[in-house]
Amino acid sequence: MNGNPLYHWMALAVSTALALPVPVAILAGWTPPWMRERQAGMRLRAYGLLCIYAFMLANGVPRVADASFETVMACMNVGLGFIAAAAVLLLLAARRDSRARTAGPVEPREG
Repeated sequence: MNGNPLYHWMALAVSTALALPVPVAILAGWTPPWMRERQAGMRLRAYGLLCIYAFMLANGVPRVADASFETVMACMNVGLGFIAAAAVLLLLAARRDSRARTAGPVEPREG
């Protein structure tokens, strides 16, 4: 029912390699060069990206495990919750960035 698990394993491996390092590094304190002028909502943006990664896991793991149709559908619904949370977090990050831009330049944090 869920197709070849090799394809799902490859999708999970690629999504882990591409989607996980950047938000983890942002939460550890590193800022990517292309986001240096948008510092205000950085943590919210990282949590939003982690929600997108959780969406990938919620949809991929049950298919790899060849779970039943009901389990796959339940995990897809959980994944939709993660996407909704990611959208809210990314919109809040954009709002925080726009507020900081109108308030003036932000000093870099030390620490």
